[in-house]
Amino acid sequence: MAKKKELTVDERIKNEIKSLTKSYEDLPESKKASAERLIPRAAYMRITLEDYEKDIKENGSYEMFTQSDKTDPYERDRPVARLYNTMNKNYQSIMKQLDDLVPKQEAKPEDDGFGDFIAGRKD
Repeated sequence: MAKKKELTVDERIKNEIKSLTKSYEDLPESKKASAERLIPRAAYMRITLEDYEKDIKENGSYEMFTQSDKTDPYERDRPVARLYNTMNKNYQSIMKQLDDLVPKQEAKPEDDGFGDFIAGRKD
């Protein structure tokens, strides 16, 4: 069985842009320009986060570090772990901005039968 060709970063970002664009295609025209600016950033962040996650799974979140040969090494966060945390927070923010562009649907109160109960009373 042939191994599936691994996509490049640019191809993965392009696919994510397509997916997000499809998800937000029904936005009102007045909000589409904002979404079009946010979607490429969100796509880039999502793909980068996936790559960071892969690195963290393979290499861990911590590494042994020392300033010189004369000091004992100590455990510290790997730079990729810090980058992941910061970018993840920013990604969540962009996704919230995109979701906030979607018009809110007013929830119709569910008929619990109380009105019929009151109407059927014999006082």
